[in-house]
Amino acid sequence: MQNQGIGSWIDRKKARCSDDVAIIYRDERLHYGELAGRIARLAHALRDRGLEAGDRIAYLGNNHPSFIEALFAAATLGAIFVPLNSRLASPEIEFALEDSGAKILIFHHDFLDLARASSWSSPAQTRIVVRGEEANGVEDFDRIIAEASTEPIDVPVEVDDAAIILYTSGTTGHPKGAVISHGNIIWNSFNVLIDYGVSPGERVLLISPLYHVAALTNGALAVLLQGGTVVLHEKFDAEQVLKTIESERITMLSGVPTTYQMIHEHPNWETTDISSLQRLTCGGSAVPERTMEAYGARGLGFAVGYGMTETSPSATALPVHRTKEKVGSSGIRLFFTDVKIVDKQGNDVAPGVVGEILVKGPNVIKEYWRRPDATRDAFTDGWFRSGDLGHLDDEGYIYISDRLKDMIISGGENIYSAEVEAIIMELTDIAAVALIGVPDQKWGEVPHAYVQLKPDSALTTDDIVAHVATRLARYKIPKRIVFVDDFPRTASGKIRKNELRTRALAQSD
Repeated sequence: MQNQGIGSWIDRKKARCSDDVAIIYRDERLHYGELAGRIARLAHALRDRGLEAGDRIAYLGNNHPSFIEALFAAATLGAIFVPLNSRLASPEIEFALEDSGAKILIFHHDFLDLARASSWSSPAQTRIVVRGEEANGVEDFDRIIAEASTEPIDVPVEVDDAAIILYTSGTTGHPKGAVISHGNIIWNSFNVLIDYGVSPGERVLLISPLYHVAALTNGALAVLLQGGTVVLHEKFDAEQVLKTIESERITMLSGVPTTYQMIHEHPNWETTDISSLQRLTCGGSAVPERTMEAYGARGLGFAVGYGMTETSPSATALPVHRTKEKVGSSGIRLFFTDVKIVDKQGNDVAPGVVGEILVKGPNVIKEYWRRPDATRDAFTDGWFRSGDLGHLDDEGYIYISDRLKDMIISGGENIYSAEVEAIIMELTDIAAVALIGVPDQKWGEVPHAYVQLKPDSALTTDDIVAHVATRLARYKIPKRIVFVDDFPRTASGKIRKNELRTRALAQSD
């Protein structure tokens, strides 16, 4: 085949396991042969609507088979898939559509209003709705598939070609589009197969959104590469998760600490048969000890790891059998990936010394979309600068200690302080603002804002929340706003966020 990227995967699997179930969604079951046929027809339909190699096609919606079909159809044509976070606000969606220059938008009918508000003035003038009615220039997803040609499509696609653009929250106000190539996905899949042990016949339940790189590449794509079954839940519900584990004999569960906690705290936890589970993969933040103990009591351990969108996403993994011995560690470098710690001058540091984490490997992106400045700043001698701080022990196990980028991880979602601060500062009554992450039992971290008002301002907490709510996703809205007369600052005038975090922790005690 000419297509050396992921676009040929399902067609190649069809020749090996056509009658095996590839995707389960609610009561629907898609076998590999059927899935390959739908992808081919969708690729024809998209090409008939002007989508060519290198063009961008966006998808807005929660977990659904159409997400995977659209991804592979785009990859079949050599086009670039742009998954959109359905929790974002309209201006954020609009920015991603305009920045990527997406020609086509596929969206689920549940997000009709958001799609209308975000895309009607964007380059995406071809709009296709999943499970919705055709109206106002919007075509039906299943109809265009049914009417399209069934002939296979095989166009030249190289492993270095772009496959996906995933937008990461911006540290300077605007998100950046991480360009993930076909090769990045392929090598990340090899890492997952080797270090996480994903096996043929795997049955993974995805309770995290596919628009997050870990669920997409570590979960769905790695399992499909092995001819396994991907079970999709469009929204997280602990009771439904437990029912599905039992009824579908799930072998692998992928989630974040918050979701795992909610599962074991559910009343049905003790009575549900989870004996089929073999692998629990977790990222986003450390797994609480009580959660590890709850699953450990039922013979299960966590494969935790460290990574980011730019590493597609995995960089390290902690083997389950060393979880207790290496408490707090995010593991060792993955098989085809290298990790090192450097000081401010870029020199390697000794074990135990904290420095910046650098990552290198075929799973690491080469660029940000149309951002040569950001690309240049992100790399040093071919190594990707994570912006995170950590140290290695004598065996090469990594421990994350802080984030240079002031990123807050709340329920598995990334929140960058600068982005939220910029929105708050749009209010002219505000003199200064600082956003910090505060530990939260349920979400891991939640954002708190410290705000200094200008003299004689009557601005209230409700005013600030109302403003932010119109611009950003709900999870980015500060859970608490504290008004201050002044900020602790460095000699150069920078706000000392560490002191704010100490103050917030003291006030929560």
